[in-house]
Amino acid sequence: MQEQPKTKHIVIIGAGFGGIRAVRALSKADVRITLIDKHNYHLFQPLLYQVSTATLSIDDIAYPVRAMIKQQKNVHFRMGEVNTIDFERKSVILATAAVAYDYLIIATGGVTNYFGLKAVEKNSFGMKNLDESVTIRNHILHQFELAAYEQDRDKRRARLTFIIVGGGPTGVESAGALSELIYLVMAREYHTLNFKEVRIVLVEASDKVLAAMPAELQETTVETLIRKHVEVRLCVQVTDYDGERLSLKGGEVIPTRTVIWAAGIKAAPLLDTLHIEQDQARRAVVNEFLQLPAHPDVFVIGDAAHYEYAGRPLPMIAPVAIQQADVAAKNIKQLMAEKPLEKFTYKDVGSMATIGRNAAVVHMGHLKLKGVAAWLIWSLVHILRLIDFRNRFVVFMKWVWEYMFYDRLVRIITRQ
Repeated sequence: MQEQPKTKHIVIIGAGFGGIRAVRALSKADVRITLIDKHNYHLFQPLLYQVSTATLSIDDIAYPVRAMIKQQKNVHFRMGEVNTIDFERKSVILATAAVAYDYLIIATGGVTNYFGLKAVEKNSFGMKNLDESVTIRNHILHQFELAAYEQDRDKRRARLTFIIVGGGPTGVESAGALSELIYLVMAREYHTLNFKEVRIVLVEASDKVLAAMPAELQETTVETLIRKHVEVRLCVQVTDYDGERLSLKGGEVIPTRTVIWAAGIKAAPLLDTLHIEQDQARRAVVNEFLQLPAHPDVFVIGDAAHYEYAGRPLPMIAPVAIQQADVAAKNIKQLMAEKPLEKFTYKDVGSMATIGRNAAVVHMGHLKLKGVAAWLIWSLVHILRLIDFRNRFVVFMKWVWEYMFYDRLVRIITRQ
C-alpha cells in the first residue's frame, strides 16, 4: 500500500500586513499553517499617529488574530516571541517551545532606528506599536495639564514645545494631527494658557520632506504645515536629547520635554541572530524569489527583506509586504509542486500622506493631487484597508465627528 504524503507545515512569523496576507494566500492550499506573533492582534500601523494624537482608540486600529483566521481551518495561531531560528533542524525557537517547519516565511516587520543615539533612544518617544502611541498621547495631554499651572515661563514653554524628528509620512502626519489637536481642540479648553507659547517643530536631516513625492507636492506639504503653525526645519540633524534639552548639529539647543522620533526604521532584531547577510537597516538580503540564498525553504518579506528595485532597495511600507506575501505564498506552492518559481516584481502603487483637515498629497503614477481631493482619496484608501467592518465603521464615524465638531474623543490620560 502506497504511503500518503505528509501534509507540509508552513510557519509564518509575524501577523503584520505581510504575515496576514501570506496566511490568506495559502488559505486553499493543502498545508498546515502556524502563525506566530508576540501579540495576539494585527495592527494597522499607518494610523498609529491618530492614537497618539487622541483621534482613535487602540481597538480602532487593532484586531484579534484569532478572529481573523477563525474561518481558515488549516491555520493555528501561537502567541509568543521568537528567539532565533535553527535552519539546520528547520525549527523556530520560542522561549517555551520549538516549532518545526517545512517552509518558513519571516515577516517580522520593523522597529524604530535611532542610528546609535543612545540618549535619544532612552529619552524620546518612538511610534511603532500601540504601547508607544498610547504613551505619547498620555504624555502630550499631561504636559498641558502641568503647563496650565506652571508659573515659571521657561519651564512652561518647554512643556509646550513638541519636536517631531523625521520628515517622512509618519512625521508629517503626526505634525499635522498634533497641530489640529492643540489649536482646534485644546485651545478652547485651557483658558489659562497662552497658545502663542506653543511650538511644534518638524526636524528633518535632509533638504526635503516626503522624499518619495514630487518636488511640487513636497513644497505643498511644507506650506500646509507652516499654515498649521508647524515650524519645518530642514537640513538639521539631532545629536543628543537628555529629556529636557534637544541638541542639534551646529550647537543649537531647544528646551523641550517632548521629542517624537519618526526618523528611521530598521528590521526587527530577530534577523540579527540568524548569521545571514544583512543591509544597513538590518534587513535580510533575499534573492529574486524572496528566498534566503543559503536556505531555499525560507522566505523573507516586508520590512525584514532587502530587495532591490530599479537599483534601490524597496521602501519599508505595507504595499511592498503585501505584494511580497503573495509571491512568497505562490512560490511555496510551486516548490511543493516541483514547478518553476516566480520572480518578484514590485508594482509601484504610489504614495500619499495627509497633513490634516482637507489637506493631503497623493502621487500615483502620473497623478499628482493635493488638497481636498487628495484628502478624500487618502481617507477612503485607509478606511478600506482596515481589516474589519466594525473598525471601518467606527473610524469613519470618529473622523466625521471630529470634522463636524472639532473634537477629539480620546483625550483620556490612562495609567499606561
